[in-house]
Amino acid sequence: MESVWWVWSQLFAKGLVYRGYKVMPYSTACNTPLSNFEVNQNYHDVTDPAVFVSFPIDQDPGFSFVAWTTTPWTLPSNLALCANPTEIYVKILDKARDQKFILMEARLCGLYKGEDEYEILEKFPGNTLAGKTYTPLFPYMEHMKATGAFKVCLDKYVTRDAGTGMVHQAPAFGEDDYRVCLANGVFKKGQEPDICPVDPTGKFLSIVTDFNGMYVKDADKHIIKKLKEGGRMVHAGTINHSYPFCWRSDTPLIYRVIPSWFIKVTDLRDKLLANNDKCYWVPEFVKEKRFKNWLADCRDWSVSRSRYWGTPIPLWMSDDGEEIVCVGSIKELEDLTGEKVTDLHRESIDHLTIPSKCGKGVLKRVPEVFDCWFESGSMPYAQQHYPFENVSQFDAKFPAEFIAEGVDQTRGWFYTLLVLATALFDKPPYKNLIVTGLVLAADGKKMSKRLKNYPDPTQVMDKYGADSLRLYLIDSPVVRADTLRFKEEGVKDVLKDVLLPWFNAYRFLVQNIIRLDKEDGIKFVYNENNPVLSNNVMDKWILSYTHTLINFVKVEMAAYRLYTVVPRLLQFIENLTNWYVRLNRSRLRGEVDLEECQASVQSLFSVLFTMIRLMAPFTPFITEMMYQNLYQSIDSSMIKGASDSIHYMMLPNYDPKMVDQEIERRVSVMQAVIETGRVLRDRNTLPIKYPLKEVVLVDADPATLTDAQSLESYIVSELNVKKLTVSSDKQKYDVKLTARPNHMILGKRLKKDFKPVSAAIAKLTDDELTEMKESGKREILGHTIGFDELHVGYEVKSESGSYAAASMHNVLVLLDLTTDQEMMDEGLAREVINRIQKLRKKAKLVPTDKISIFYEIDSKKKDNEDMSRAVRNYQDFIETGVKSPFSGEPAHENVIISEEVEVKGCKFQLILCGDVKKSSSGPVTQWPQGRPTGKYFTVTHNSISREILLQPNGHQLTVMRLQNEVKAMFGLFGRTVILNFNGSALKCTTRDLTYLDGGTVTVISA
Repeated sequence: MESVWWVWSQLFAKGLVYRGYKVMPYSTACNTPLSNFEVNQNYHDVTDPAVFVSFPIDQDPGFSFVAWTTTPWTLPSNLALCANPTEIYVKILDKARDQKFILMEARLCGLYKGEDEYEILEKFPGNTLAGKTYTPLFPYMEHMKATGAFKVCLDKYVTRDAGTGMVHQAPAFGEDDYRVCLANGVFKKGQEPDICPVDPTGKFLSIVTDFNGMYVKDADKHIIKKLKEGGRMVHAGTINHSYPFCWRSDTPLIYRVIPSWFIKVTDLRDKLLANNDKCYWVPEFVKEKRFKNWLADCRDWSVSRSRYWGTPIPLWMSDDGEEIVCVGSIKELEDLTGEKVTDLHRESIDHLTIPSKCGKGVLKRVPEVFDCWFESGSMPYAQQHYPFENVSQFDAKFPAEFIAEGVDQTRGWFYTLLVLATALFDKPPYKNLIVTGLVLAADGKKMSKRLKNYPDPTQVMDKYGADSLRLYLIDSPVVRADTLRFKEEGVKDVLKDVLLPWFNAYRFLVQNIIRLDKEDGIKFVYNENNPVLSNNVMDKWILSYTHTLINFVKVEMAAYRLYTVVPRLLQFIENLTNWYVRLNRSRLRGEVDLEECQASVQSLFSVLFTMIRLMAPFTPFITEMMYQNLYQSIDSSMIKGASDSIHYMMLPNYDPKMVDQEIERRVSVMQAVIETGRVLRDRNTLPIKYPLKEVVLVDADPATLTDAQSLESYIVSELNVKKLTVSSDKQKYDVKLTARPNHMILGKRLKKDFKPVSAAIAKLTDDELTEMKESGKREILGHTIGFDELHVGYEVKSESGSYAAASMHNVLVLLDLTTDQEMMDEGLAREVINRIQKLRKKAKLVPTDKISIFYEIDSKKKDNEDMSRAVRNYQDFIETGVKSPFSGEPAHENVIISEEVEVKGCKFQLILCGDVKKSSSGPVTQWPQGRPTGKYFTVTHNSISREILLQPNGHQLTVMRLQNEVKAMFGLFGRTVILNFNGSALKCTTRDLTYLDGGTVTVISA
């Protein structure tokens, strides 16, 4: 509070403070003005009177101006009318009333339902009405007519949106009214008390003799009655609209002129604009348009409020207001009053007086307190108690490196910070400023507790996780200072499309690290400082892509462009999960060879470890969970004391040597071919499980063809085709471009010419369409048609096969759609693999669970012949796909799950069995006699006990490995296992289990 006083004293000393009047939102129940922020907190839909009133014109007898208002209680205070100087106004004859009126031509519809109700007599621009006078509605202020009141003023704030184009002016109760009337000499500064006939409680003063003591809102109906009796009421109706209420008392607000202390912001305008130019804004358009325009039109700032709670304004004033002392510190107040001061709140200082130096008795503190926005603008100084202490700390941190707030703060915090910093130091208070948009309800309205038009944030986070909500908001228009219509479905999509695939990639890595340990006895250890480099092209690609991303993130984050970073991060997750992991599953699973498996696991671990560090600021919870598990496989020498949390670690370093743009280009071509091939399969209803003969890439660039050939194995595998053919000769396959018009775009634009232009488009040759594609447009029958206004496709007429063609990502791909029985059988075998994997998932089995698979098919049924042949001929293929024995023999008794499935109309039984008789070759040992030598402990489940070595075969036992051994030992396939020791569950992060020596671990399964 003392720092706030100091700020005010500096402004006062510079002559930037004065006392004046301002029209402000006012609560008659609380007897205090409200800030705009407070006004926006409580709007109600209400029904108010809406009246049209006549004002007989002195210079034009027989004609009257017509004005419209929804606040009849302000009419006794009417002092002027306002017209728009550039709009057209009319003189009319009202046929029903037999009266002549003047109003804006564009607003005739506001008073009349049809043109037959009036006759236009004359038209003229609004500027011809300037200065015309009229007869006042009431006699209360009629004396002011001699000094310039009751005349027509001009201002462009009058619009054609509502009313009559003649706006009634009550300068005591309208901000624009006050401005216009003051500028046009309707009243002078200092006359404010004379033009406001309403007291602080909202009741009329005695000057308004007909309604003296009546509350303004209650007076509406009486005023309307009085106007009807005087023949001045043209029409009375009602309007339903949203109206501000006091958030404390829930009573209607009014706008009222009140005395206030002001800061001369207009004197600082040029400096404000100059200092704004020194700041870096994101996005920039807020700086150059919204904020700059606000500064250019800035007005003096009213900083006082008539309240009890708040920082008292440190001004002591004589009774006549001539002598004022501004106090800037506690010590100064003690010196001036001679009393000890320990608290600056009103109850502690309002009684203090300062002796007058001009013989005016004693000076008393003014009753007002500061507007909270003045305190907000003083934040940089108040938080350091500057300049009373922490001067060096303040100097080191001012201006701030960056601040961030909503776009509505261009008229709030951003503005007040800049005004005070400019007034004090003539420099901006911040270097970088990040502006966010506003989050609205799904219907586009402001979120409202009363309307309950938004989901409970707690429930959203409980359902989808806080990280899903964070990513949804970060990757939305909000970070570009635009509005977002919040939809819960969007949060759900982030979880489904981003976090779950990312988590599945992480889980797949962990499973294969465990498998390496369990099946190959290799304990995986990662050290970023001593990487194991791979020669595999996909490993090189994902590592190159990762370092390209690191560089991009660092550059963009340094520029505070959050809205460019997150989309790239999400695209990276897409490439990681749907491309790298998908195309390298066999290597990661160890199905190729051990060396390839280790290289791919090393690459995937490196990428995921980099990824969680990059994503930690955006998704702090899932990255922390992943890190707590992954760090068990990280070389301890690499962590350097930061192992407690991912958030203690620095961002990964960019290594330009790891970037290989050639490989990134090659993979990009591969992706384009695969994605286009998938589209062709979808268009022709050919599931990926069924193999096809050939995919053809046609491109004139030899480098593109070479790139595709270098990754042929991935292309044929992903598209499930037998071979890839590349060609630079489009004519060889007789591929031709075809086009038809976009009816929605061209039909609307061409109208009657659409039909002949459509016919001309249909006749365009392949060469003409190719030329149009390159140029982007073509003249057709006198119209310029854009290539993007056409629906373009390809026709293929080849004698060597039945091809379909499509072009995406600048590549042309052909797919041979012909099939044979052998290919159909392979497709059926793949369908069987799919059903087995779904059944494993349903049984909650993990890849390391050892099972045998049995099937039962009634081969005598004709509908089952194809399936019987397929499973018989492709038995080895199926076993390789599921990595388990697959047999048509009768199943044994250890059945885990059995289910009837259907493929292409064939129904058959699948049975998954677990062989629990085989003990694990890991740390578990059954001892027929005596006890084992070395450190061991006992595991019990349902009265069955087993002993487990702490260091089997010299390897360190981990909790995760122990859980897998327990599942195998007791046949707990697909179940969650909790290991209890001395009443507490073992944690996966525990690395040293030697304390279990000689003890007993109890197994609980769910």
